Amino acid sequence: MKAKRKAKAGGWGELLVSLGEALIIAVVIRTLLFQPFSIPSGSMEQTLLIGDYLFVTKYSYGYSRYSIPFAPPLFSGRIFGSTPQRGDVVVFRHKDPVHGDLDFIKRLIGLPGDRLQVKGGLLYINDTPVKREAESDFVGQDPCTSAPVFSLPVHVKRWRETLPNGVSYDTLQCSAAQDGFPDTTEVYTVPPDHFFMMGDNRDNSEDSRFAAVSYVSFDVLIGHARIIFFSLEGGGPAWAIWNWPWDIRWSRLFNIIR
Repeated sequence: MKAKRKAKAGGWGELLVSLGEALIIAVVIRTLLFQPFSIPSGSMEQTLLIGDYLFVTKYSYGYSRYSIPFAPPLFSGRIFGSTPQRGDVVVFRHKDPVHGDLDFIKRLIGLPGDRLQVKGGLLYINDTPVKREAESDFVGQDPCTSAPVFSLPVHVKRWRETLPNGVSYDTLQCSAAQDGFPDTTEVYTVPPDHFFMMGDNRDNSEDSRFAAVSYVSFDVLIGHARIIFFSLEGGGPAWAIWNWPWDIRWSRLFNIIR
């Protein structure tokens, strides 16, 4: 009888040890290698859609306190820092005075020392207009609102933008009027150790053009968005597996983010 009780106690102990080890491994992977994120807004349409789930590589730009869950103030600056490239899709920590710390995802457009301006919807980097070519209109659910709206498909102007280093991606132009903010802006000069971020959905993105976000410090970068591993139409909860057969966007699974 005693032997059986010892065996039972040993079984529970081994289970707890195994769970502890699994938890440590998961935290290490999440902190040092990969972290999953979901897309709650349309600011990066049509590169990223509401309901996309993606992996971010944490090692791409090195590590800061924001690489660690709950961002404990264990150290300042970055360890093994590596400079991001123009055109990278980046996750960073945004300090919102109302809602607290939030994770934002945008495209890195400006590097330290760059001068940026938007004039009539056209992006200028260091006084040179960025190459863009008109493409067929985006057709689908309205990408010009701050929350998903289920309505008849709309047509939105779409451009293929190419940065000076050759990175190309699609941008959306919701507004027909291009003579006011945020389609026409002041000149922004990016300070040292900071970056200028913009959403691909140019008229529906709170980004570095806005004072609330402004320039993004190197210290608050979390990682480089790499691959979409799951995607649900309408941004429904992933745990509602009974909706998967109808809601999964099969064509987006395992797409590389560019």
